[in-house]
Amino acid sequence: MSESSEGAAESVAERFRQLYGGTPDGVWAAPGRVNLIGEHTDYNDGFVMPFALPHTAVAAVSRRADGVLRLHSADVDGPVVELTVDDLAPESDKRWTAYPAGVVWALREAGHAVTGADIHLASTVPAGAGLSSSAALEVVVALALNDLFGLDLRGWQLARLCQRAENVYVGAPVGIMDQTASACCEAGHALFLDTRDLSQRQIPFDLAAEGMRLLVVDTQVKHSHSEGEYGKRRAGCEKGAALLGVDALRDVPHAELDAALARLGDEEEVRRLVRHVVTEDERVERVVSLLEAGDTRAIGPVLVEGHASLRDDFRVSCRELDLVVETAVAAGALGARMTGGGFGGSAIVLAEETDVPAVTKAVEEAFAAAGLTAPRTFEAVPAAGARRVR
Repeated sequence: MSESSEGAAESVAERFRQLYGGTPDGVWAAPGRVNLIGEHTDYNDGFVMPFALPHTAVAAVSRRADGVLRLHSADVDGPVVELTVDDLAPESDKRWTAYPAGVVWALREAGHAVTGADIHLASTVPAGAGLSSSAALEVVVALALNDLFGLDLRGWQLARLCQRAENVYVGAPVGIMDQTASACCEAGHALFLDTRDLSQRQIPFDLAAEGMRLLVVDTQVKHSHSEGEYGKRRAGCEKGAALLGVDALRDVPHAELDAALARLGDEEEVRRLVRHVVTEDERVERVVSLLEAGDTRAIGPVLVEGHASLRDDFRVSCRELDLVVETAVAAGALGARMTGGGFGGSAIVLAEETDVPAVTKAVEEAFAAAGLTAPRTFEAVPAAGARRVR
């Protein structure tokens, strides 16, 4: 564990002692994620390729046996929130506490005897930036409770339960990618994940060794998955699958896309959604092949293709995200695209190490010239997934 991780763990444990009057049973961490390629494919049973960030949600936790769940966050003003596990019910809570409480609810609904806990949380994952801050909160709580109550659940099983918590308890129709990335990623790798069966391959992804960097540009435009636009697109994808007679859009072969689109007739909105999902799955497979062949620089144009599809077909980009991508590529970046659910959040930029200062400056100047809030830019280095830190 790094010095910064150790410091974060000690800080969270100390605050736990102040809040609850005792030493936590342990401290756990779960990361946010960046999705390299594969956007809006996870709820279509498709392919995704995320990697974990060094930014984490950290939780100090002690188990209880009296049915009481006490929650506190260093990142939200307010006192400890006390709940009763028997009273937890879907969509009954619109506060931040819905995420950890939803995990407790999902575990209990699955038959696991979670009898309460004291939890203090702190996170360095930027909220609303498309980097899965909510999944990090869910996974860190799930892992802590898994350890403390001896549930013996594997990472992918915890991810499924966390997805159920967010889908049913919180009411956000997210796919499985974010939670699986937080639970299962490995340092120095991107995770090639088949979201249908949750089979995984860890693909080596060490850009620094090849003289490249991947930047995350947080546009500072906030989004919310539980708002209606995300749900509309998911419903449109489901309609497309039903009209084409397949279980999910993952089942439409890329080679047969034109014929499938023709069968959709005048369903123009559905045609656009189907085209994005089918071509995006093919882009994920192309990126995997390029990385395994050692041709990392060649993924740049694939990222740009993905952004165009998200912008024009799926229509989840925004002015700020488009500006990052267009400016970065014009300034010499190898590729760029929006990452995450869209409607704001972050873009990723792949660049030669020597070009990073010029690309970063160009993006900052473009935002200033457009009168936009300055973006926050940082390097993304593939980090470890969820783990106990003390």
